[in-house]
Amino acid sequence: MPISVSIPDLPDEVHAKLAERAAAQGVALPEYLRSVLITETQRLTIQELAAEIAARPKVVLSEPSEVTIRRLRDALE
Repeated sequence: MPISVSIPDLPDEVHAKLAERAAAQGVALPEYLRSVLITETQRLTIQELAAEIAARPKVVLSEPSEVTIRRLRDALE
């Protein structure tokens, strides 16, 4: 079901800038705003990203990373 959103007290200069950006893309303001909102909700917030990373299984290394790097560098020489 389509939902309408109203933003009260939007400064005129913000509205003008959004209308300008919509025109530059050749779309109406509502279509432009819809795409901006969809894009924004597809990005993770810092909190969402942190939660996603925290939920990943812990990595257990067989040796400290600096030892691995030195070993691999030595193998190239």
